[in-house]
Amino acid sequence: MSEAKCVSKGPCPNCNSSDANALYDDGHSYCFSCDTRFDNDSKVIPMTNPKVLKTPELKFRHGEVSAIEDRSINRETAKAFNVEVIKSGSTITHHIYKYFDKDGNHIANKVREVQDKRFWSEGNVGSSLLFGENMFPSGGKYITVCEGEIDAMSVYQMNGKYPTVSVKNGAASALENCKKSFEYLNKFETVVLCFDSDDPGRKAAQSVARIFEPNKCKIVTLDLKDPNEYMKVGKREQFMTEWWNAKPYTPAGIINLADLGDSLYEEEYCETCLYPWPKMNDKTYGIRTGELVCFTSGAGMGKSSIIRELMHHIMNNTEDNIGVLCMEENTKNTAFNIMSVEANARLYIREVRDQYTNEQLREWQGKTVDSGRFFAFDHFGSISNDEILDRVRYMAKALDCKWVFLDHLSILVSGNEEFGDERKSIDVLMTKLRSLVEETGIALLLVSHLRRPSGDRGHEDGKEVSLSHLRGSASIAHLSDSVIALERNQQADDDTEANTTTIRILKNRYTGETGVACHLFYDKETGRMSQIDNPFMENDDAI
Repeated sequence: MSEAKCVSKGPCPNCNSSDANALYDDGHSYCFSCDTRFDNDSKVIPMTNPKVLKTPELKFRHGEVSAIEDRSINRETAKAFNVEVIKSGSTITHHIYKYFDKDGNHIANKVREVQDKRFWSEGNVGSSLLFGENMFPSGGKYITVCEGEIDAMSVYQMNGKYPTVSVKNGAASALENCKKSFEYLNKFETVVLCFDSDDPGRKAAQSVARIFEPNKCKIVTLDLKDPNEYMKVGKREQFMTEWWNAKPYTPAGIINLADLGDSLYEEEYCETCLYPWPKMNDKTYGIRTGELVCFTSGAGMGKSSIIRELMHHIMNNTEDNIGVLCMEENTKNTAFNIMSVEANARLYIREVRDQYTNEQLREWQGKTVDSGRFFAFDHFGSISNDEILDRVRYMAKALDCKWVFLDHLSILVSGNEEFGDERKSIDVLMTKLRSLVEETGIALLLVSHLRRPSGDRGHEDGKEVSLSHLRGSASIAHLSDSVIALERNQQADDDTEANTTTIRILKNRYTGETGVACHLFYDKETGRMSQIDNPFMENDDAI
């Protein structure tokens, strides 16, 4: 009768191990963690299968000590690890890896069929030590832990000095096996983890390293698949270099800055577009993809005018696509807003638009929205925050929009009843927006409103804005790369003052410079905003 073949590994219903229960093609399974066999209906049954011998008194199959030439393992190494082979003529058909208990008793075999690469066990592998553990007394400078028996022998044969052991059932069993042998392994000064270079091997090495104290484990980074590959191609020196260069395990996301080397000067790719107003660039060095920039002000301070100017400016100064989600206007208004900057006329007002011929409007349309680079969100009725996030992600990943305008945060939150708390809603939405910027690498230009300040003077009277005035939550300030406030005294008697917006940088993560950046004058005839000298010099000497 042919041996049953292991087809997968999974959780054990008896000991709750997540991956030690091996399922065989005849329907039974065997857990190497608790040494329990299960029949087809998962009922625990006594270990009566003659292929699984439970006591040292039962006879194990035997072979002969021999070099394993196809794996470049010499006879001395095989003998040291008590490995035997079964031959048919001069051809090795099976490997026999012997496993021992803490008292030195031979209690199990793992048998490998060479041709089909099948494994099965004889005896109580689950209660045994790690492969090779019986050879080396506990304690010393280094011990290497490998993913398989052949790899353990290969490492020992290549370094010839330090103890080497193997987990019993590959990467899936590594954590459970090393926990059981923790006391033994922990007595060595350094535990070197030399698992396969594939993803399961890397993950297994990290999971094992986490059970030890900091700096106890070093992880070998292999250029080839596993240690035995180096043996077969005669690259012992390369392996030993990689073994000695093993790095101490550190949790994901933590690196030694000394490891940056020349990569320190390799700039991460991002695009920069300067603002259309030079004095803003003096403080900010422009807008960059990968950043979240929040524009904020009270009502009627010029946010819409700023957004129109920036959309048109980015169109003219990049070759990128632009996404627009304006929650308080339809897509036609969005188109007329962009065209207005090109026309130097307030085309978003129908009475103004009617003053121009259809040919003129078509010309401005052709130079802006007909470029095919603007994508606007055509919405109707209420929409959830996650739906908005999906649209932004689609604009970024499917439509290649690198600059996305979202106007405005407050209306999104007002339509979200999930939390019933505006501050909490803003916290959640800002966190998701920040993550979306990191995920997609876009520049997100976000509009947010201010809460009404205490006292008699409001923002419509030109009150200076601070971060504490942001509506609803401190997360807007914390999660934005830049916060840019607009201030204007709408009620001023002087026409210049009433139409001049002060641009104040409240946060600037890139350069750290804050304060008044510039003053923009709004021309009521053209609808354009242009930088002017400080008209409030006697009251504000920031510029």
